[in-house]
Amino acid sequence: MTHTLTHASAPIGIFARLSSFFQEAKEARARYTLYVQTVKELERLTDRELADVGLCRSNITETVHRHVYGN
Repeated sequence: MTHTLTHASAPIGIFARLSSFFQEAKEARARYTLYVQTVKELERLTDRELADVGLCRSNITETVHRHVYGN
């Protein structure tokens, strides 16, 4: 009987893992979209506008990456 219960619960584990995988992929895509969008918006600013918010053009990608991904 234990053998049957083990096999019966196995698909639930697979579905949970698949669901988790797709949720993580969706979140990764959202973070990437935010990253690209933020970099594009900051690159449109003038050097003076960037200085006003404490950035320089050379560190836009590093700052945005740290903000979006937390690294």
